[in-house]
Amino acid sequence: MTRVAAGLRPWGLRHHFPYTSSATCLRRHLHSSLCSSSSASFSRREEKEKVIVISGPTGAGKSRLALELAKRLNGEIISADSVQVYQGLDVGSAKPSPSDRKEVPHHLLDILHPSEEYSVGQFYDDARQATRDILKKGRVPIVTGGTGLYLRWFIYGKPHAPKASPDIATQVYAELENYQFSGDWDAAVKLVFEAGDPNTQSIPTNNWYRLRRSLEIIKSSGCPPSAFQLPYNSFKEQLNLAATDDYQNMDGVQGSQLKDLDYNYVCFFLTSPRRDLYRSIDLRCEDMLSGSDGILAEAKWLLDIGFLPNSNPSTRSIGYRQGMEYLLRCREQGGQSSAEEFFSFLFEFQKASRNFAKRQMTWFRNDPIYNWLDASKPLEKVLDFIHDAYHDQTTTLVVPESLRMKKDVANRQELKELQTYMTKNRYFVTHEDCADILTWIETEGNIAERLPIGECSTL
Repeated sequence: MTRVAAGLRPWGLRHHFPYTSSATCLRRHLHSSLCSSSSASFSRREEKEKVIVISGPTGAGKSRLALELAKRLNGEIISADSVQVYQGLDVGSAKPSPSDRKEVPHHLLDILHPSEEYSVGQFYDDARQATRDILKKGRVPIVTGGTGLYLRWFIYGKPHAPKASPDIATQVYAELENYQFSGDWDAAVKLVFEAGDPNTQSIPTNNWYRLRRSLEIIKSSGCPPSAFQLPYNSFKEQLNLAATDDYQNMDGVQGSQLKDLDYNYVCFFLTSPRRDLYRSIDLRCEDMLSGSDGILAEAKWLLDIGFLPNSNPSTRSIGYRQGMEYLLRCREQGGQSSAEEFFSFLFEFQKASRNFAKRQMTWFRNDPIYNWLDASKPLEKVLDFIHDAYHDQTTTLVVPESLRMKKDVANRQELKELQTYMTKNRYFVTHEDCADILTWIETEGNIAERLPIGECSTL
């Protein structure tokens, strides 16, 4: 599936819209949010087309599982990864190889240049269209990735926040343009906060798309984005589960509880015991640094086309941000790096990746639609179970105990092991092990090539 790259929109006049309280807006739009999904009955759900969703923390093996499953089911894969959409960011996003993509069709990979922004709303539209296209061909859509908000909107629907008119979009960009050009993020946040969004501080630094979108919604409706309830929240209310622990204890909600969703979703969350997962993540980070075309080469390319770390969504991505910061320090030192500095960079890369996996598990733990599977079990057994679950015509899906993964740390011993966890590298152990990388930094990584912003062929 392809996507036409979206350039900057025209912008212009300033406009103010009177602010209305969040509570008032919530009451105003609650009905439309609750009615956002289809109102099919439970009997109709049996007629709905099935869509498989496979998620899991980084490094759990979900991409491999999805690939093998697609071969069995005559499926196509839709990526739900906010980094894999970018061209040139292959190693750090663990993008499927060209041979894998030739064997099984993949969607929403390499659709944007790293200079472009991609929103959850754009993903919703693109992924839903890809799903319809796959189903029309008589094949099975398999959505896989670890970007939680992407999957939440894809499954439950998107909020009915108003789309900005061209005039309002022009006005918003004009108001924020100078702040973005000068890099004055704090002043821009203050402007949107004063316009009526009390939650602007929660927007990630330099996520200008979300900041503009917030101001567009305020100007279009008089309400902040939080006034427009997510269909996911309505779904939880319909389950009538008030406490977070209730959601965490549920696994694979199904049957009549899913009657209002657009498809018959069969959802799985693949993960390993936490200590094993952390070990896998650490080794994966090492693998990404091996060779002359690893993640540091991709980080160098981002610097060479004019980006700074943490300046936009692509350069905020884990691995790329740390790699760009490390290479910048090396350049400031004339292309020199000590082994200690390299190991410090590697440690930060691994730590950020583990913390991201922890956040992913927390996010998905609260969504009862997922059936949790143990990634440490033999791949064939997991594949057999998902294959049979897809073809099962009953409304009840039960994960066998042999494949079930608990959502929380199992016991005190496991908790203690996590608290005392220490990285044990496999490849980069001694100073000599990173000699090739330090040489590469001195001879190639230090050379700042000023490439055209649209240049992607250097990787």
